[in-house]
Amino acid sequence: MLTEKQEKFAQSYVLNNNATDAAKSAGYSDRSAYNQGYRLLQNELIVERIEELSRELKTSVDVVTEIEDQYTFAKTNGHVNSAIKALELLSRVRGNKVEDGKNISKEELITLIVSTFEVLGREQVEDMVKRCKFD
Repeated sequence: MLTEKQEKFAQSYVLNNNATDAAKSAGYSDRSAYNQGYRLLQNELIVERIEELSRELKTSVDVVTEIEDQYTFAKTNGHVNSAIKALELLSRVRGNKVEDGKNISKEELITLIVSTFEVLGREQVEDMVKRCKFD
């Protein structure tokens, strides 16, 4: 039987596939998260739980298709905030670490930005670019 922190670690690990981030999400300190993440992945019960959760995720509703459909609906109907949230969720589900800049290629980042620009529209994007302070 896993502790509450171990269960949270396993659930977070399945979503982001990063032991340090999963340890932080489970409540371990930033300072010890790297070591705790490594240690937790050595625990056979935790590894089994991660595998079980991964199987459940794969056999559940096709999450990616559902989020893509929600993005398309939001974009088509002008729901900017919902569309951006769907893009953010897609990034997380697909394993990209947009929030900390890890595990995302330049091309993936460009694709995400372009998709966001399309949702926002030309006028708002141009206004945002004007506010940028380029060197």
